[in-house]
Amino acid sequence: MTLRFHWFLPTTGDGRTLVGGGHSVPKGVGLPAGEPGSADRFREPAIDYLAQVARTAEHLGFEAVLTPTGTWCEDAWLVTAALLRETRRLKFLVAFRPGLLSPTLAAQMAATYQRVSGGRLALNVVTGGEPAEQRRFGDHLGHDERYARTDEFLTVVRGAWGAEPFDYSGAHYRVEGATVRQRPDPVPPIYFGGSSGAAGPVAARHADVYLTWGEPPDQVAAKIAHIRDLAAREGRAVRFGIRLHTLSRDTSAQAWDEAARLLRRLDPAAVAQAQQALAASESVGQQRMRTLHKRYREGGGGDVRDLEIHPNLWAGVGLVRGGAGTALVGSHTEVADRIEEYAALGIEEFILSGYPHIEEAYWFGEGVLPELRRRGRVQRLRATA
Repeated sequence: MTLRFHWFLPTTGDGRTLVGGGHSVPKGVGLPAGEPGSADRFREPAIDYLAQVARTAEHLGFEAVLTPTGTWCEDAWLVTAALLRETRRLKFLVAFRPGLLSPTLAAQMAATYQRVSGGRLALNVVTGGEPAEQRRFGDHLGHDERYARTDEFLTVVRGAWGAEPFDYSGAHYRVEGATVRQRPDPVPPIYFGGSSGAAGPVAARHADVYLTWGEPPDQVAAKIAHIRDLAAREGRAVRFGIRLHTLSRDTSAQAWDEAARLLRRLDPAAVAQAQQALAASESVGQQRMRTLHKRYREGGGGDVRDLEIHPNLWAGVGLVRGGAGTALVGSHTEVADRIEEYAALGIEEFILSGYPHIEEAYWFGEGVLPELRRRGRVQRLRATA
């Protein structure tokens, strides 16, 4: 199985610490005070900087960049559209929330984007798990209702991309003659995640790629088996991807030293504030992330390796960051080994990130990817000048 690798576009900001402007937590939570002589300067998500990240990902051979959604992010549709002319091959995995716009409009936007970009769009459908965040956008539905709405939303989107005008009447949407000027070619793949009982059937019916956050392999294996079974009942097959951070170096000791530096830069009060915000999430996946570092938090902290929940899988990122909270930490060879371990479970796509996003892209792209190519696991993509 050939593996596919994607990078991340930090539209909340970037820097040499674990927090840069907020991701699913209030902006500024966990920002360090700084140390004399340190280079821990916050990088604003200016379009010129994001273009550097995108060009770096393209140059190193990543297939796409995931662009997040939420209050503390720049808008994913607008930012990535602006970056189309800054890149030539790179695809954009655009995250958006289905309850915040019309499904027919979303189908039209995606079709236009696909033509303008020459087929470089993929869609990351984020139902949303933080009730306060949803209310900011005027969405007051409960958790399971949001997934029911997502199911209807994606039904209409795919219907609008069909050969004939599409009619639909459901609990959340009623459309007549939904269509687009021209069917997108190729049809954008839909990436979708969710660990709750309400999320599974939606993934089985609509997802092309089911995404999980970086849980230990036994938990990932159980999730894959569950979704695969649900998809089979729908007469479908689903691919699987995983969302992780990465911190690889020439030696394992160098990688763990860098992880320890990141941990030292966290203010315990900021960790407590971030965890209080994340505890309010209705996302089952987010709560699963929080359990991975529960023992460390309740024990009052400890050594950097106390957050190693599986060989080379480190839960330190989730102390202050919402969403994906684990990182692959180790030598380039060790990180490649862990990637192959996940691949053996059925994971085909890896969406990665690291702080800062330009520097860590080079560490991975020049260290881990060549190792995986030697093992025959990665197809060499044409790099750009």
